[in-house]
Amino acid sequence: MKDFCEGFLWGGATAANQCEGAWNVDGKGASVSDMCTNGSYKVPKRITKTIEENTLYPSHEAIDFYHHYKEDIKLFSDMGFKTFRMSINWTRIFPTGMEDEPNQAGLKFYDNVFDECLKYGIEPLVTISHYEMPIALTEKYNGWESREVIDCYMNYCTAIFERYKNKVKYWLTFNEINVGVMNLGSILSLGTFKDYNGVIFSVPDNKHARFQGLHHQFIASAKAVKLAHDNYPQFKMGNMSIFMTSYPFTCNPDNVLLNQERNRINNWFCSDVQVRGEYPSYMDRYFEENDINIIKESGDEQILKDGCVDFYTCSYYSSSCSGIEESEETKGNIMGGLRNPYLEESDWGWIIDPKGLRFALNEVYDRYRIPMMVVENGLGAYDTVEEDNSINDDYRIDYLKKHIVQMKEAVKDGVELIGYTPWGCIDLVSASTGEMAKRYGFIYVNKFDDGTGDLSRMPKKSFYWYKNVIKTNGQEL
Repeated sequence: MKDFCEGFLWGGATAANQCEGAWNVDGKGASVSDMCTNGSYKVPKRITKTIEENTLYPSHEAIDFYHHYKEDIKLFSDMGFKTFRMSINWTRIFPTGMEDEPNQAGLKFYDNVFDECLKYGIEPLVTISHYEMPIALTEKYNGWESREVIDCYMNYCTAIFERYKNKVKYWLTFNEINVGVMNLGSILSLGTFKDYNGVIFSVPDNKHARFQGLHHQFIASAKAVKLAHDNYPQFKMGNMSIFMTSYPFTCNPDNVLLNQERNRINNWFCSDVQVRGEYPSYMDRYFEENDINIIKESGDEQILKDGCVDFYTCSYYSSSCSGIEESEETKGNIMGGLRNPYLEESDWGWIIDPKGLRFALNEVYDRYRIPMMVVENGLGAYDTVEEDNSINDDYRIDYLKKHIVQMKEAVKDGVELIGYTPWGCIDLVSASTGEMAKRYGFIYVNKFDDGTGDLSRMPKKSFYWYKNVIKTNGQEL
């Protein structure tokens, strides 16, 4: 019976804007995330046009990975990481995104990070753009709605590909690119919110701007892939989608069709373009019914065909149901939908569904037949430091164990799974709520939602559990 392959890439995942801090240090410019305030499960975070006094912007310090990277990577090595999924902060390399030449201090920082990883035999898995586009590009171009941003992105890719060609093999072009099909993607990913100031979940929706922005991201991704294939044959280029498993709420055919449509838009549209190299036919009706007219240039179809990714990656946290009935909606996950009565949920209202991951992996592999990684998966939860300084996060171990069991089942089903990097391998700022209390890590960071904390690091119980999982290649859970 098949099991995890030899050389399986066990590791963990972070994002620069959620862990680095040092937001205006050594020439770094402001990104979209740097303009976001803190929030909570009950009080949503906001985006502001200027930095407000007496307001906490969590990305400004985050967990200060910028000054703690050696300590953190050493802890990752102690766990036995084979890979570390991280991102490069675009504005650390090009402060506004529009400079001709890169910021040398920023380039040097990532040289140091990659060297530290390689010292311990940890393979960097690098996301080129992970929710941190330069705010200057939003202010000038309304973000990805404008085609000019493609050239800015390619200038960025050209600089980092050449600089790190001997240090980084695995690249992901955009984080959770399909979040752009939802209104929240206007802020998180696309930057199409020019002149907006307020709660991130209340940004006025402009579907045309979002889907035009997605088209430009598709073109940019394909161009980056071709640049890599033509000049750096050692590179492996991947996409990254959030997989939003959903089921029909009942066997009512209306629910089945609703669920099919939802899956097509949420889960398949973006990856169909990035993996297959063309727009799927089912989007024609969606664009027509939603009055979306995407402006394309001659040659775009060929660009997409020439820029198909080498492997597929996804985040997976939760699932939901699609139905026409009036029923309880899910509370915590950004995908919406109805709550599954057969499943439990986390403290933040996210439905816990390990078998939904097996379902997702099988669906993706049946469709694309290319290597796959799960590059985000985890449980945001409240952690308590006991009197003896221990953190007994058995709930996190239970969540991850059940998901790894289902990954093993997917491998037995025939899925070519090559890596797993649980989200927030070290505590960091939550992307959706902007808080520290929603902790994911194997490593506890002494940092709190009021901005206090000495930033000291401490392994949790899950740290030692995951170390043994890696050591045994998933045999002992």
